[in-house]
Amino acid sequence: MAQPYHRAMKIHRSWHGVRMRRISIGPDPDEAPRMVTLPAAWDDAAAAGLAALAPGVGAVSLALSAEAWIRPIAERSAALEPALAERLHWMLQLRRGTPTESVWQGKRDHTPGFVLNLPAFIDAAGLFDAAAFAEAVETAVLTLTLAAPGSARLAVGMADLAGLLCALGVDYASPAARDIGRALAAILRGRADAASVRLARLTDAIRPSPMDWPSAPAQTAVPGLAEAARAARQQALAVEGLRHVATTAIAPAGAADALLGVETGGIAPAFSPLSPSGGLSRAARAWLAVSGMTAEEALASLIGGGHPIPAHGSAAHAQMHDAIAPFMEAMPARPAQLGTAIPAATRRDLPARRTGYTQKAAVGGHKLYVRTGEYDNGALGEIFIALHKEGAAFRGLMDNFAAAVSIGLQHGVPLEAFVEAFTFTRFGPAGSVEGDPAVRQATSLLDYTFRHLAANYLGRRDIPEAEIEEPDTVGDGARDSAPLLPLELPADASPRARRRALRVVAR
Repeated sequence: MAQPYHRAMKIHRSWHGVRMRRISIGPDPDEAPRMVTLPAAWDDAAAAGLAALAPGVGAVSLALSAEAWIRPIAERSAALEPALAERLHWMLQLRRGTPTESVWQGKRDHTPGFVLNLPAFIDAAGLFDAAAFAEAVETAVLTLTLAAPGSARLAVGMADLAGLLCALGVDYASPAARDIGRALAAILRGRADAASVRLARLTDAIRPSPMDWPSAPAQTAVPGLAEAARAARQQALAVEGLRHVATTAIAPAGAADALLGVETGGIAPAFSPLSPSGGLSRAARAWLAVSGMTAEEALASLIGGGHPIPAHGSAAHAQMHDAIAPFMEAMPARPAQLGTAIPAATRRDLPARRTGYTQKAAVGGHKLYVRTGEYDNGALGEIFIALHKEGAAFRGLMDNFAAAVSIGLQHGVPLEAFVEAFTFTRFGPAGSVEGDPAVRQATSLLDYTFRHLAANYLGRRDIPEAEIEEPDTVGDGARDSAPLLPLELPADASPRARRRALRVVAR
């Protein structure tokens, strides 16, 4: 059942004509569900957010629940801001901003907060409405002050910076993105302090207001944003005293963010292009749209090894945190950079005319040719393995394997790593080696190839001799039938050689 106070209220006119839907959902799967009524276009995450924000239990309507906290605030602001109720309802309906739980639930013992959803301030022309954002900041400060008159601290913050940058076509990790973040933070801080000054003059509760935050960028990739940031700073410079000790904060995402449809909390990057339902996120779709790329083209690019939708981690997050933190009065901890960044490997091209040789050999009667290509200093840079009588599929696999090894060599993978990985690989053909005095036997064509390369390019003569076993003779020899005791292991054998001598004993 809805609260009696809700039943006695009327729906504000801003919600008239808005198509609604009802869903039974709880704040999380472990809590009892509530019957939630909200706009039909809003997703289930918003419904769960409303279920968490609205006080009490039972059915809840977005329009009525909003009216429950907006009406008392509007009544207090009748002389100061007659249109406050209208502005708050419209901000919520446009999903531009809403207070946090303490205001929705009337809790006076918490720092009141207000979330501003940055992508919602993009206008029909695809431009960021800096004037509307600045006005929303002042509305938020006034709302929180009237909701909690005794609170000296407010927490007006912005969210989904990553979504805004995607919609504007600006890479989150770029300097241009950080300039946009600084400008937004300057508007937020300057306008919040200006609103606090206005309230201080009305209440005679003036606190010192030191200018302890830096200048905004001289220009940004967003038209009019730098100018709005400079104007906000000028307002802050004229401040004589504040009503509040603090006005701004970047807070962790909560139920208010979910209600507004925020995809990434605060100033964090979009770590994944996927939504919780498994489709593309709104930010990813916006990035593709501004890039002029369809979902099908993005998929084709991804399959081809491209990166159609940029994704960023803790390093980019930390840079954005450092750019915005000087403007904010409260911030989450700086994100730790996980691990050490590994520089991208560069490919060392072989000379157009290169040295090398071709080695002809036969392994178990199967002919092959191993051809090498060398750098000017004689280091191995590529290999080719040509087979004589094998099938087309096997020849194709060997050709591509040799190409992969060559790419690895040219990117700095040491030949020793390939020798360690592919010697003693066991598959047919195998057997005695003819035509190569450096190798007498091989357990496979790959085993022969890397034994040969180890001998000729690394001078390796310590690789144990290959032992050839036919599949139908395993376990039939005297050595296989004898018990394997630790004392019988060769004392001078390497651990790798001892591991190769182990046999599975069936009982």
